[in-house]
Amino acid sequence: MSYAQDHIVEHLAEGIGWRERPGWGAVLVCLHGIGSQARAFDALLPHLPADLRVIAWEAPGYGPSAPLANEWPLPADYAAALARLVRRLDLPRFHLLGHSLGTLIGAAFAAAHPQRLISLTLASCAQGMGLARGEPLPATAAARIADLERLGPVAFARERAARLVFRPQGNPAIVEAVRDGMAAVSLPGYAQAVRMLASGDLAGDCARLKVPTTVIVGAEDIVTPPAQSERAFAALPATARRRLLHVPGAGHALHQQAPAALAAALALHPETPADQSAQPACAPMEE
Repeated sequence: MSYAQDHIVEHLAEGIGWRERPGWGAVLVCLHGIGSQARAFDALLPHLPADLRVIAWEAPGYGPSAPLANEWPLPADYAAALARLVRRLDLPRFHLLGHSLGTLIGAAFAAAHPQRLISLTLASCAQGMGLARGEPLPATAAARIADLERLGPVAFARERAARLVFRPQGNPAIVEAVRDGMAAVSLPGYAQAVRMLASGDLAGDCARLKVPTTVIVGAEDIVTPPAQSERAFAALPATARRRLLHVPGAGHALHQQAPAALAAALALHPETPADQSAQPACAPMEE
């Protein structure tokens, strides 16, 4: 077991749970996706600087975290919950990484609290559907909730997990890790997250961002295809420091299938571009 895994501590305070690798340097906060959990970022830890303090939250309604009060929350509601956790931990300015659904939360937080962030990384972007709260859910979104209710979380995960991994038949351990995380989802938290996804508008939030932002996507992602991440990148202000990175041979579960590439892309030292040696297809950081 690695140093990083040996030193993970689990916490719960004010209704929010999080996993933490203590560190004495800068802080990275990680936001997981809709069918995932904080543990999904464990594979990333060995590739990060040893002094980096890493905090991976359990989103409201996931793991030990209490669901939000509104049954149809918006990205801003999750961002407000993140702001409460940040205040509870008395964090200095920090780096923020969102994966999939976590990109909607990360962008909403960055738009509302730009002064709190050193950098933002949006991985495997979930674009959102832009619905008003309370509108009928599209069939694909409604099916997510219905399938979880009908199948239960274990069978639900068995049906869906392989789609998150490029060449799943050749990567059984990664598929198993994804499946384990998805099997931990529960209601009402998952249903709240589906409704938030339906109302999300990542491009709209990206247009308001003022922090250095990296957008990164697996080139083989079939859950949130590269076009969605490219749309988020295109929405970022042209005056912002921004990068778009494509990771060959990786699917949606980028932090589990290509953790070294994701770690290399994090702008942990934003005064200089991150190491792009693992990213042959990318747009450079723009000033």
